[in-house]
Amino acid sequence: MTTALSLRGLGKDYGARKAVHALDLDVERGECLGLLGPNGAGKTTTISMACGVVTPTRGTIAIGGIELARDPHGAKRKLGLVPQQLAVYDELSALQNLRYFGALYGLRGDELAHRIDWALGVVGLRERATDIVKTYSGGMQRRLNLASGIVHKPEVLVLDEPTVGVDPQSRNHIFETVKALQGDGMTIVYTSHYMEEVEALCDRVAIIDGGAIVAVGTIAELVAEHSQRGVAVDLAGTPEQVAAAEAAAAAHGVVERVDGELRIVPTAGLAPVVAALESTGATIERIESHRASLETAFLALTGKTLRDDA
Repeated sequence: MTTALSLRGLGKDYGARKAVHALDLDVERGECLGLLGPNGAGKTTTISMACGVVTPTRGTIAIGGIELARDPHGAKRKLGLVPQQLAVYDELSALQNLRYFGALYGLRGDELAHRIDWALGVVGLRERATDIVKTYSGGMQRRLNLASGIVHKPEVLVLDEPTVGVDPQSRNHIFETVKALQGDGMTIVYTSHYMEEVEALCDRVAIIDGGAIVAVGTIAELVAEHSQRGVAVDLAGTPEQVAAAEAAAAAHGVVERVDGELRIVPTAGLAPVVAALESTGATIERIESHRASLETAFLALTGKTLRDDA
């Protein structure tokens, strides 16, 4: 396959702190690659460097075969970025926004008009094209944000958490749009805090932690290699006993508390975990097995959930 986006030895330092070390990653033409990482892992810095927003301390970036440092304008013409924060002008109409963004990529006349109509059709906003953006719902603004990133039909599209805060209908529409764009040959890099989105959309997943890529592969490959069956546990006892039980379990697996229950991915089987919990005097009221999944693989690799603070 042909590589659409190539990162080689990519790194970024902020003073003495290495936010990203020396990262290597290839995104193949036509694939949807999920990029996952807990907050503070270097994911946003990596995306910012790959899109030419942040200058790397070391390494190279090539977009569509063009090295970003040597020909920034040529490389960026092949790239579309849909940032997490809305990047549209709410005092303008959707049509005016897309005219502006299309013109930035050198589109003019009939070609610009055709691309605008195409982008509005893709995101389902043709009927509201002349309305001022601040009258849009949050989901509509997200869809216009996406249209602004694809109006020039980029070879590589970077979607940074494109469904944050949207209603279910708009979220589903964005899903279908991503699938259609990939079906038409567009290469997509997709970041999200929602595992189910990555599982539904992505051909491969790269997990970044501590400023380095810790695993790359298909979801099936990552689950098979890194995921273990976890358990959910409800404990009874004094607050001191429950706290001691959590600490004891942490010596035998990765532990987190989610919605009041204790979730544990054992490192050496379930028996040592159960023994550790019971040794503290706490009572196990419920224990439920959880299937191996991308989330448990992520937890095993990083020891964190996606929503942890840096």
